[in-house]
Amino acid sequence: MILKFKSIKNLAVFQNYVWDSSVRNEGGNIATFKDINIIYGRNYSGKTTISRIVRALETGKISNKYENPEFEVSIRDTADITQASLTAHSKKVRVFNEDFVRDNLRFIANPDESINPFAILGGNATIESEISALKDELGTSTEGAETGFYLELKNAKAIEQTSSQAYNGANQTLTQQLSNKATHNPDGIKYKSEIFGDQNYNIRSLKADIDSVLKTSFSPLTDPEKTEALSLLKEMVNEDVRSIPKASINLKELSEKVKLLVTKPISSSDKIEQLVRDSILNRWVKEGRQLHKDKLNNCSFCGSNITAARWKELDCHFDEESEKLESEIDDLINHIEQHVEDLNTWPNIRKSAFYIKYHKDLERLIAFSQYSIEIIKLELNKLKGQLQTRKDDLLNPKAYSQILDYSKRLNWSWAIFENLRLKANDFSSSLGTEQSNAKKLLRLREVSDFANTIQYSSEVSKINNLKSIAETKAQERTEIVEKIQAQTERIEEKERLMNDEEKGALKVNEYLNNFFGHDFLTLQALEEPDQFGDKKIRFEIIRSGKRAHHLSEGECSLISFCYFMAKLEDIETKGGKPIIWIDDPISSLDSNHIFFVYSLINSEIIAKDDFEQIFISTHNLDFLKYLKRLPNSNRTESFIVLRDGSTSKIRLMPKYLKDYVTEFNFLFHQIYLCANADITDDTNFSAYYNFGNNARKFLEALLFYKYPSRIDNQTRNANSKRLLKYFGYNNQATVLTDRVNNELSHLEEIFDRGMNPIDIPEMKKVAQFILDKINENDCDQYEALLESIGVEVIVE
Repeated sequence: MILKFKSIKNLAVFQNYVWDSSVRNEGGNIATFKDINIIYGRNYSGKTTISRIVRALETGKISNKYENPEFEVSIRDTADITQASLTAHSKKVRVFNEDFVRDNLRFIANPDESINPFAILGGNATIESEISALKDELGTSTEGAETGFYLELKNAKAIEQTSSQAYNGANQTLTQQLSNKATHNPDGIKYKSEIFGDQNYNIRSLKADIDSVLKTSFSPLTDPEKTEALSLLKEMVNEDVRSIPKASINLKELSEKVKLLVTKPISSSDKIEQLVRDSILNRWVKEGRQLHKDKLNNCSFCGSNITAARWKELDCHFDEESEKLESEIDDLINHIEQHVEDLNTWPNIRKSAFYIKYHKDLERLIAFSQYSIEIIKLELNKLKGQLQTRKDDLLNPKAYSQILDYSKRLNWSWAIFENLRLKANDFSSSLGTEQSNAKKLLRLREVSDFANTIQYSSEVSKINNLKSIAETKAQERTEIVEKIQAQTERIEEKERLMNDEEKGALKVNEYLNNFFGHDFLTLQALEEPDQFGDKKIRFEIIRSGKRAHHLSEGECSLISFCYFMAKLEDIETKGGKPIIWIDDPISSLDSNHIFFVYSLINSEIIAKDDFEQIFISTHNLDFLKYLKRLPNSNRTESFIVLRDGSTSKIRLMPKYLKDYVTEFNFLFHQIYLCANADITDDTNFSAYYNFGNNARKFLEALLFYKYPSRIDNQTRNANSKRLLKYFGYNNQATVLTDRVNNELSHLEEIFDRGMNPIDIPEMKKVAQFILDKINENDCDQYEALLESIGVEVIVE
C-alpha cells in the first residue's frame, strides 16, 4: 500500500513539496493514504503529474522530459521508492492516465495505428479442469485462511522462524559474552592491556585465543606461575649484578697441616719427666716460668728461691723446638678461625639485585650455600680442636682424626651464582620481550578460565546444531517456495494455452454496451500474420461494420476507459490485487456518462474488492459527488490538489467539500448553525456574517424547485412571491425574511449598513422561522436535510 508521496521536487508544478508539512488532520497528525482515495483538483493543478509518479512504479521509468526530477514514495513494508529505484518493489500497479492511453491506444493520436491487444482466459473445459486441479493443490495465500502449498509454506515459515530464533538467540548470547569479555569497558581484555598486552583486542582476537587454549597441547599457567608472571610485569630494568669472590678455603691442605702439627714428635732429652707426663702441670709450670723469668728470684707460689740450675732445667724443658711447635699451632688456629669468620659473611647474596624470576633459584642457592658453610665450619672446628688438644699437651704427639672435605661445595655455589648473575644481566636486555610473553601467557590463562566458565565448547556445539537445524528448515521453506513457483508457472503455462485476445475485445464491448449503451461502437480482435508468418493479433474500433474514424473526444474517453477496465481482467493482472490509479476518466463526457463511469468503477472494482488500493482523481464536481457515495467510508480518505501560482500541494480535502454532497446541503447546514448557536464567538461568527447570502441562495434553490412555474406571469419579484406563498401568506414573516436576506447580502444602496454590527437576534429568529416552515411544509424533506448534515432526527 502506498502511504504517501514523501517528497516531490522538480516535477512540473511540484517544487520542493514535502508531504508531512502539508497533509495533517485537525489534530495536527500526519495523514496517509487509505485503501480507497478520492483526489479532487481543478484542471492544471497537477493531478496527472502525480499519476505519472505512480505509473513510473508500474513501467519502471519516468518521462525524460522532466529535468532532474526527484521524489520519494513511501510504501508499507517496503523501503522508500525514489526515481533511482523504481523497480525496487513487488507491487502490481495499474494506472489509467493520458500516458496509458497514448501507449496502448495509439489510434487516438494517429488514425493509422491500432490498439495494443491483451488476452483474458478463454474457454477450454479440459484445460480449465487441469488449471482448477493445479490451483486446488496450490491453495490460497489469503492471510489467516491459507490452504494447500501456501499452508505448507506458512507452517514451514513458522518452524523456520522458531528454529532461526533459537539459533540467533543462542548465537547472540554467546556473541555478547565474547564481546563483553573482549571489549567491554572496563572489564574487557582490551581495557587491561597492562596485564594482557593487546590494546586492539577484539572478539576476533578472543576467538583465536580460545582456539589456541582448547588445543590438547596447551597448558595454562598454574596459580604460582600466574603470580610470578604478574610480578614480572612490575619489574623495571635492574643494574648489572656484580660478581662475588670465590671462597678461598682448601680443607685438604688445612687437614694436612693440622695432621703434621698434631702428630709432630718433640725430643724427650732434657725433659722433666713429671711435666711430660702431666700436661696440665706442664702448662701451669710454663705459665709460671713466663711470669717469673727475669722478674722474680723466688717462687710466688711456695716462696722458695729459684736456683740457676732450676732455671737451666726449665729452659731445657721448654726449649726452642716446643716453642716453635706451639707457635705454629697458634698460627694455624688463627688461620682456621679467619676462615670461619670469612665463611660467616660469604657469599653475601642480595635477592633484591635480581629479577623476581630468579628468586626461587637464589633461594635454593642460598640454602645450599648456608648448609655447605655450616658443615665446612664444623670440619674446621674439628681441625681447630685437634690443634688445641696438641697445644694443651704439646710434648706428646697425638693421633690425627681425618675430616670430610666439603670445600668443593663452595665452588659449586659460586659457579651457580655466577650462572644466575650472568643470566640476570642478560635478562635486562630481553625484559620487554619476557614481559610481552608473560602478558600473552596471562591472557591465555584468562581466556582458558573464561572458556571453561561459559562452557564454550559445548555452547559452540549446541549453536552449530541449532544452526544446522535452522538451515535445514530454511531449505525446506525454500523448497516449498520453489514448489509454489513451479506450480504457479504450470498454471500460467496452462492459462497461456487458454489466452484469448478476442475475449479481451469482448470484455471492452461488454462495458461499452452494458454500462454506456454504445452498441454501435465495438472493439474487434483481428488476426493477421507477422513478417515471420506467426499469428499476430491487433484491436480495431469498428462502427457499422467498418473501421471507425473521426471519433469524438467523448467516444475516445469511453473506449479508453473501458479498455483500461477490461485490461484489469487480463492474465497479468487478474487476481493480483493491484494498486489502481484512475486519473480523471470523465473528460468530455456528459452527466449521464459521468454517472456510468462511477457505476462501472463501483460495481467492477470497489464491489469486487479485488485490489490492494485505489486512487481516483477528478476535476469534475458531479463526478466527485458520485465518488462520495462509494461504500466503506472507514477505508476511504479524500484529498485535494491546490495550485498556488506555479506550484501545487496535496492536502486533505476541506470539510466543506468532503462532508457536503451538494451546495444545497452546505447552505442548509449554515442556516441550522445560525438558528441553534448558543453563543456567538470566533468559532461561529462566519455563520452570521454570511447568513444573508446563505439564506438567499438556499431559499432561491428551495423555492424554485418547489414552484418552478412563473408566478402571476412575472419574473420580476418572483422570488418574493414564492417566499410569501411558501410562508403561508404570512406577510410579516415574509417581509422580515426578505429584508434580512437582501440587506445582509447587498450593500449597494445601504452602504451605512456595512458600518454597523449585525443584528444577531434578528438573524437567529429568521433562521429558526425558515427551519420551522420547512418542517411544517415537508417533514420528510426536513428530516432528510438534517440527516445530510449529520444531525440525529428524534422521532416523537
